[in-house]
Amino acid sequence: MKSLITAAILSLSLLHAQDNQGHLSIKLEMQETIKKGNAYLRSKQHKDGYWGEPSLPAFTAYALRAQLSDPSLNLKKPLPANLSKSLDWLAAQQKKDGGIYSTGLATYNTSSAIMALYIADPVKYKEAIVKARGFLIGQQTDWGVKNESDDSFDGGIGYGGSYEHSDLSNTHLALEALYHTRSLATDTGEKKVTELDWGAALEFVSRCQNLQATNDTENAGNDGGFVYFPGNSKAGEELDESGKTALRSYGSMSYAGLLSLVYADLDAEDPRVKAVIKWLSNNYTLKENPGLDQQGLYYYYHVMAKTLAAANIPALETKTGKKVDWRAELSTKVINTQREDGSWINKTARWMENDPILVSSYAVMTLEQIHATLR
Repeated sequence: MKSLITAAILSLSLLHAQDNQGHLSIKLEMQETIKKGNAYLRSKQHKDGYWGEPSLPAFTAYALRAQLSDPSLNLKKPLPANLSKSLDWLAAQQKKDGGIYSTGLATYNTSSAIMALYIADPVKYKEAIVKARGFLIGQQTDWGVKNESDDSFDGGIGYGGSYEHSDLSNTHLALEALYHTRSLATDTGEKKVTELDWGAALEFVSRCQNLQATNDTENAGNDGGFVYFPGNSKAGEELDESGKTALRSYGSMSYAGLLSLVYADLDAEDPRVKAVIKWLSNNYTLKENPGLDQQGLYYYYHVMAKTLAAANIPALETKTGKKVDWRAELSTKVINTQREDGSWINKTARWMENDPILVSSYAVMTLEQIHATLR
């Protein structure tokens, strides 16, 4: 089976796309913008090593990933002292249950922390990563009751704690962390290593897709895009092509859905893959997060870059037949929205995107992901 997966994180150079003269100018611009963005982030680091609120380790993890994936940083050399301090702070947040969090949003924080530790030093932080993997796997939902409404959440992963239901945002972040670190778990020397039920995870992801051939939930549409979780779309509802009221697909979750299919090693000819790529092509825009206007815009940019790189899609073809060089267009958009002090911010505050540390981390990571595909 020809797998879709060719890339997803920068430091391992999993995507071997050829650089070309057409991208040389924008590549140099990206390097300067990344440098300025990371300088801003360094200026906001707390003396104890963390960024933002210490109760949200994910902010520190994202800022770390932005610093660690800077093309000017050589990971083979000793890390700058501020990054080593931050990594040690992040690892120290690990609980007895293996999760890396403070008081809530355990999956979100743990998934983000795993990726930062893994990119920095998979050997040094191996024990912490393996324990955190076990925690994430334990978050996979299995209600154990058949033919009831809760079945639709089985196989997915949610925030944890009082947020009992699975959702695609947390699921795709967990799949990212588990996919890239599974070699560490199988290299522990143990005869049997607990692993995620990937088949069940794929079933949950499929129930988040508006594709009736593979999703039989009541309000599934048929345009190929994705929603937040079965029965819920942050973009509301709409009438589908048959006149049925269905959940409305939206941009950020449709990219998260495709990325999840990539991590599940689906063939490029799988109808779920083909359908969501068609939706993303037909709804391509950088002016908004399709379906949500400006809400979650920089999250949308970040997951777009990760997903299209991982799926090895160098261009999207819109419904008018235009071939879009998304790397050039997305990098230009992000570069042009950088503020004077090197930061970025979304005037629409939903999902904490009025926080310049979070949004600047998203923006820098987006540029770094694109930059890595141009090597």
